[in-house]
Amino acid sequence: MPLELSTVAFLMERERASKQKLFSLPRHGVSQSSGDKRRLKGAWFTMGKPTGFLDYERKVSADVDPKQRIKNFNEFHGHLSLEEQQLQGARCMDCGVPFCQSGMTLCGMTSGCPLHNLVPEWNDLVYTGNWEQAYNRLHKTNNFPEFTARVCPALCEAACTCNLTGEPVATRENEYAIIENAYEKGYAAARPPKTRTGKTVAVVGSGPAGLTVADQLNKRGHLVTVFERSDRIGGLLMYGIPNMKLDKKVVERKIKVMEEEGIRFVTNADIGKNVKADKLLKEFDRVVLACGSADPRDINVPGRDADGIYFAVDFLGRNTKSLLDSGFKDKKYVDTKDRHVIIIGGGDTGNDCVATAIRHGAGSVTQIEMMPKAPDERAQNNPWPEWPKICKTDYGQEEAAAVYGHDPRIYESTVKEFIKDKSGKLKGVKTVRLVWEKDASGRMINKEAAGSEKVLDADIVLIAAGFLGAQKYVTDAFQVEVDQRANVKTASGAFQTSVENVFTAGDMHTGQSLVVKAIRQGRECAREVDGSLMGYTNLYIQ
Repeated sequence: MPLELSTVAFLMERERASKQKLFSLPRHGVSQSSGDKRRLKGAWFTMGKPTGFLDYERKVSADVDPKQRIKNFNEFHGHLSLEEQQLQGARCMDCGVPFCQSGMTLCGMTSGCPLHNLVPEWNDLVYTGNWEQAYNRLHKTNNFPEFTARVCPALCEAACTCNLTGEPVATRENEYAIIENAYEKGYAAARPPKTRTGKTVAVVGSGPAGLTVADQLNKRGHLVTVFERSDRIGGLLMYGIPNMKLDKKVVERKIKVMEEEGIRFVTNADIGKNVKADKLLKEFDRVVLACGSADPRDINVPGRDADGIYFAVDFLGRNTKSLLDSGFKDKKYVDTKDRHVIIIGGGDTGNDCVATAIRHGAGSVTQIEMMPKAPDERAQNNPWPEWPKICKTDYGQEEAAAVYGHDPRIYESTVKEFIKDKSGKLKGVKTVRLVWEKDASGRMINKEAAGSEKVLDADIVLIAAGFLGAQKYVTDAFQVEVDQRANVKTASGAFQTSVENVFTAGDMHTGQSLVVKAIRQGRECAREVDGSLMGYTNLYIQ
């Protein structure tokens, strides 16, 4: 019979008390924090505050009110003071098995950080006020905490042991405090390599995977040039994620540091179109393809040619570019003011479209999802430390509820037809309700519910149905082999493509995934590239 949670908590606390007596190690030069009575020199103590998760409640910063934040495209998350953040660091309980940093796959979902961030270590350093060392430990495993602290879904928090009896450690906000303090104090300033190897590497694509590869190989001393097809560096980080979620000044700040460290960036270089692949293969010792999964999945139903239908990635990209170029004065974005907007797709991209459409004054916003609504609470078959399969109401849906009075999502539905007027302009979307059931093999399939068709008013449709894989013109340019999903093919666990000296990383390799996983891919790929250049590697991954 499983133990009651109260019993589990008691046993865990007893174990911690025992560890404090028997296995604590000396530390030196640790600054004293609020409520911590440990001596600074030669003191003996276990990591963190053993009772911190009991003494302090989880506290996170408050967001700007939805009706206020939709008036602009600024980041809207508030932040705690450093002193308050230290108490949140104290809640890390020094558990024997820290699932927060495991990065395991459980039941098809990732549990814990794929980067294997040293979460308990830098939580403790936050608690003790040792912010510089906290940054050093964080940056050891994560090249871009300024990005993950803003856009990562906090896999570490979902796997936190504190979830057993209460709320998790506010690890993502601790991460934000560490990196922003590091920039303020100069810890995150440029650190160019002291020596150069003379080896040259071209990285195609400047998203999170490409930037990680470039950062790692530059630290090793190789000469790295990053080629980006668009007019600004950042890829997904620049044009795929809206400004209110990731301020582009944050991206530009890091790019400037990387330039100061010796990385060369080339924009408007679309390899396979205006720059030949052969040129890179001749001029560089190694080439890394990190162009993302950029081929959007379409909705092929009658009326698809109607005027007013856009891919979500194009909608978001045009919006950000217009914002950065002119503050929307150039009118080169898709204006949703007073329009009925329908978004097809329920993921992060769909939510970003909801929030963007609202900020431009959409008359209504509806988000269509094929899957059933997830439960509001964990099911019995979804225990910790698995990723919690519960209904997530993201910032866009919160804003829609505030503006229109209801959640914008319609579940278990799909589009049957786009309806257009005589001039070819979109005027409606015909939907049908789906019924999910198991087939003979036990696989879940859907079928249309008879008589459930209805027509929704629509002036603009945004397709956010995911991506199909790497773009064909890029893979053809380098003549690399692809798998059945159109991702660049490599041996299992490797990054070398079918073409000599050409490697791949990120969504182009694995398919659409998280920023934090792209960073992990970039680190592993850089290690393999370094080994192929030098005959060995000392690049650290964790």
